[in-house]
Amino acid sequence: MKKYIYSVISILLVCASCTKDEVPANYSIDYTNPQLFFEELEYHGAVLISKSGNDIIRKGFGMANHETGESNTVTTKFRIGSVSKTLTGMGIIQLKRDGLIASFDQSLSDLDPLFSSFSEITLRQLLMHQSGIPDYIPMVEDAAKTGEAISPIKICELLEEHISSEGLVFTPGTSMQYSNSNYLLAAVLIEKLAGSSYENYIHQNILQPLNMQHTEMGTNSIPSQGYAQGYNGTQNVSDYPMAITIGAGCWTSSVEDMEIWCKAVMEDEWLTEEEKNVIWGLDVAAETTVFGMSWFVSNINNKTFIWHGGDIDGFSSLIGFIPESEGVIIALSNEQDNTAIIRNTIIETILHNEF
Repeated sequence: MKKYIYSVISILLVCASCTKDEVPANYSIDYTNPQLFFEELEYHGAVLISKSGNDIIRKGFGMANHETGESNTVTTKFRIGSVSKTLTGMGIIQLKRDGLIASFDQSLSDLDPLFSSFSEITLRQLLMHQSGIPDYIPMVEDAAKTGEAISPIKICELLEEHISSEGLVFTPGTSMQYSNSNYLLAAVLIEKLAGSSYENYIHQNILQPLNMQHTEMGTNSIPSQGYAQGYNGTQNVSDYPMAITIGAGCWTSSVEDMEIWCKAVMEDEWLTEEEKNVIWGLDVAAETTVFGMSWFVSNINNKTFIWHGGDIDGFSSLIGFIPESEGVIIALSNEQDNTAIIRNTIIETILHNEF
């Protein structure tokens, strides 16, 4: 299995999301304690950082809803963007547990006739962004935002048409390129093999067993109470065609539910050692990042950080854990400005000062 290694900085700034944002210059903040750090970042969202089961910080910052005056808390629900991919990846692992997938090295066309155009691509390559399938978001987002109904199956058809005329971006397994298409296809595959909706399958096999009661599929418009509205500066940009994000950026959750999720996959009860090795059991050189199966693995200051980030209009998210110290870092934000560089600053600063 080939792996593709990148500098930590380049990977932390990758578009790990459903929408893109510009990357400004880095922040430079003198670190005193986590609360002052997030205040100086002018962070809008909710944060949880813990080590060996003890909280370092568990706090909301800024407003969940500027119109109603509701504040962010650790129970506020946020769109989590591409952090959703970690749930989709677990859904694929569950299919293998159920015997519906024989091997992660099966080709997509072997798994379902719908994927006959993807015969060169294995499931492992799909989940590690080594498929060469272009990102579908630029193909459909503008039309979806005008109200056009675009189903996941329609997106699969558009991708097939594009690949038929333009080809893959690269030969599968020879390179890596982050693409939301990989996880939309994975969600459709879950539905095909499980005979259930993607939403129901994730609920029944992940959310309900873990008692993640505040994680749900996102809706086009966000309710006014208990949920963070998404902002770009002072503009509320919450309305988004969530149907096009299935598998890739579709879930809404809270800091406390993401804590449950991180601890579950980090500890020994949820994943077997074999499954952990498949997902992130990779050698990672100092100050580099490797794409695992639905999680990124970074070596920062000689610490292993297993994580995912995400951005979707008005929101930015980060979840991750440090197995050596049982550390958890979760930061969910409802402010779009400078999201990529803020995520980078949080990771590097917190790992250096608290772990």
